[in-house]
Amino acid sequence: MTTRALCVGSAMADIIVLVANRDVERMTMHNATSSFLLLEQGKKIEAESITQHVGGGAVNAAVAMARLGLEAGVLVKIGRDRNGDRILDRLAVEGVDDRHVLRAEELPTGTAVMVSSHDRNATIFTQRGTNTLLRPAEIRPEIFADRDLVYITNLSNRSADCFPALTAGARDAGAFVAVNPGIRQLTSRTGTFLDCLDKVDLLAINRVEAETLVPALSAQDEEDPVPERWGEAAPRLLRMGLSFGGFDMGLADFVSRLRRRGAGRVLVTDGVEGAYLADADGLHHCPALRAEVVGTAGAGDAFIATLAAFLAQGRPVQAALQAAAVNAAAVVSGLDTQGGLLTMPALEEMLSERAAELRTVRFDID
Repeated sequence: MTTRALCVGSAMADIIVLVANRDVERMTMHNATSSFLLLEQGKKIEAESITQHVGGGAVNAAVAMARLGLEAGVLVKIGRDRNGDRILDRLAVEGVDDRHVLRAEELPTGTAVMVSSHDRNATIFTQRGTNTLLRPAEIRPEIFADRDLVYITNLSNRSADCFPALTAGARDAGAFVAVNPGIRQLTSRTGTFLDCLDKVDLLAINRVEAETLVPALSAQDEEDPVPERWGEAAPRLLRMGLSFGGFDMGLADFVSRLRRRGAGRVLVTDGVEGAYLADADGLHHCPALRAEVVGTAGAGDAFIATLAAFLAQGRPVQAALQAAAVNAAAVVSGLDTQGGLLTMPALEEMLSERAAELRTVRFDID
């Protein structure tokens, strides 16, 4: 039986600008992890390419799932403009169900301009537009009917007020519920987010997003911390832990606290250092698959969408993590957020060829 998925969140018109290294200066901080692209004021810079694409978290995820053979649909809000039409056209080409696409008059369709140079980790200028207009009254029970998987991506600004209704509606429908809330939602609505974790089967966040939750978990959770006992051979984030606002927490302790609050599985990604998935069996680490990077945008969407699809289908954790790593590597090998997404046969072939590079290790965190 085909898995039926619904992806909720943003739809964007992406403009990607690729600039040669020699035309943009880069400054990297020595005592922090920040790096900056410096653009000379008033200067006209020749771009290597300027291209238009369709993106956004929900659309990227739905396209990823559709190519993997799922029946995927989206719940997004777009404008009554040309960019909105382009998004609908793209969904049709990919076979993504658009019956729950909403259109609004008040604002234009969300637009992003990505400036990419040096290591291709793009700086993104974004106008979120209609992505901010989703309201709880629009979250109707029939939206979730017959869905096996509901994946809730980042919700922009006031649209984040829909998170409780979305998680409750998906849980009531019996769907596998995956969420990737994004840093703004986590920092502006921390309490609401934590209160909804008992309806979440898979929580997916990156290392930076995880660190913003450390103060809240430290202050609200009175359970004894999980002892950290990792040697130098353990992956970096497991050894170093998380730190934010003067609070420190080990990774094993962090994921255990979130699971005690109800989250079924917790994923923390750490870029080229790989990804960590906590479940009832422990903490699984899968390395990132090395690739020649053309553009990093969309890698997270590909990873989480693939992982959620495999887990919702009952696939083993190791297979799900490895498939996610393969699809993410395929995406960064292309310029836009969707061009590199793999079909299931292509993913299985690439996984077979490079399985030796994706040795997954499980750590006991009881």
